[in-house]
Amino acid sequence: MKDIRVEDIADPTPQAGEVKVKVAWTGICGSDLHEYLAGPIFVPVEEDHPLSHDKAPITMGHEYCGTVAELGEGVTGLAVGDRVAIEPIFACGSCPACLEGKYNLCDSLGFVGLSGGHGGFAAHSVVPARMVHKMPEGLSMEQGALVEPAAVALHAVRLSRIKAGDKAAVFGAGPIGLLVVESLRVAGASEIHVVEPSEVRRQKALDLGATSVIDPAATDAVAEIRAATGGVHVAFEVTGVPRVLPQCIEATRHEGQVLVVSIWEQEASFQPNTVVLKERQVQGTIAYRNVYPAVMALMTQGYFSADQLVTKRIALEDIVAEGFEALVAEKSHVKILVEAPD
Repeated sequence: MKDIRVEDIADPTPQAGEVKVKVAWTGICGSDLHEYLAGPIFVPVEEDHPLSHDKAPITMGHEYCGTVAELGEGVTGLAVGDRVAIEPIFACGSCPACLEGKYNLCDSLGFVGLSGGHGGFAAHSVVPARMVHKMPEGLSMEQGALVEPAAVALHAVRLSRIKAGDKAAVFGAGPIGLLVVESLRVAGASEIHVVEPSEVRRQKALDLGATSVIDPAATDAVAEIRAATGGVHVAFEVTGVPRVLPQCIEATRHEGQVLVVSIWEQEASFQPNTVVLKERQVQGTIAYRNVYPAVMALMTQGYFSADQLVTKRIALEDIVAEGFEALVAEKSHVKILVEAPD
């Protein structure tokens, strides 16, 4: 933990079926921060990851975009100079989930920049061609770095039972929580109540379309949500804080649903009767599948805007002090983007 360094490494070369990308921008993700503060979680240390064939030290960064610099043998449908967003999932293709097309549930699931591979905190990255998505004309490169986190949020909302006109609550207004707010707007939620201790992030949630914001340090968030709604149809847990999980459950109506979006550093508990007696559902969600094109189409309509979500832009050489340590110290940041060196 707390061991991240900026070092010179060899420039990667694409093999058959791979693409070399000149990185433009890479976002610092909450899971990067978890690795820094409490890791290793996804980063393999003792043994190589079964799909990346890598272990620590690795090049981090999985929320990134760039331009195609070189094509490996046999790659079609892409050209040098194409602007691309990277979908950084390692999946085996042969386990039961992969055979159903649910590659984000792969038995050997990994992520470029977490489980190995050539991550985005670098000048160049090499990835399998299937991870590369051409960006629509008119989308900025900064938007390209937001496709990955926006995909997490949109997949979570699509996986949920939310219907147009339903009421929702979002616990946690960090980057993913705020993107969930926007995804709920896309899905037609009639009310979106956001619980978040940071005043800056509460205001950002309102800017992005939340119906109300609640400071859990100042009031009983569950009581406030139930008074306003009678219980929401779906509550999204985006904090990873153990005491928040039972609050999410109790904020829903009978037959309500809790979508657990966070990656957890420790165990959480709840009284099962709160689920049993109201026939509620608790559902997990990880990453995304088959959703990048939809995310980029929504971006062309103005959703998931970098102008709204990016609070700081830094150079790669400053990533430790101005990136990771800034995110630890200041909970007011939403998304910090790292510019790749030339």
